[in-house]
Amino acid sequence: MIFREVRAELSRRNLRSDLWVMGRSLGSISALELAHQYQEEMKGLIIESGFPSVARMLEHLGISVHNSDLEKIEQECLERIKKIFIPSLIIHGEQDALVPLKNARDLYKYLGTQKKELFVISLANHNDIMMIGFKGYFAALQQFIEKTGEFKFSPTGMRSKGPLNRMK
Repeated sequence: MIFREVRAELSRRNLRSDLWVMGRSLGSISALELAHQYQEEMKGLIIESGFPSVARMLEHLGISVHNSDLEKIEQECLERIKKIFIPSLIIHGEQDALVPLKNARDLYKYLGTQKKELFVISLANHNDIMMIGFKGYFAALQQFIEKTGEFKFSPTGMRSKGPLNRMK
């Protein structure tokens, strides 16, 4: 519902309708869900310091999810992520102690798109990632937006125009 309202408001104001969804930390779960549900209406997905499921975070905090419903949720989240075919940029701090870098690597691994990038900021932790890697952080965002601006959705993530074809 909110997604549709954002689209309508952009139209009412005669603004560009190109949309990228971005989620940071816990917001990555919402961004992944939006990307899964509305990818045909988006240019790309950006995840900063994110993780594939809440079950991962509970495990990291020492709370076992084995033999629980959370284990099933973990699998459902991974299956949903595999069905995301829009270009994706994952930004993560190398020294992130709250959300370990393995989560970013797993997101990269499980995303269904072939148009994905993992940008790791050296020496950055969870809450200083933008400050530590200021130039690189914003350069990665700008390059990603420029590359994906002409992207056209297809279920395999392969149909695109322009410079996106160079994206790894």
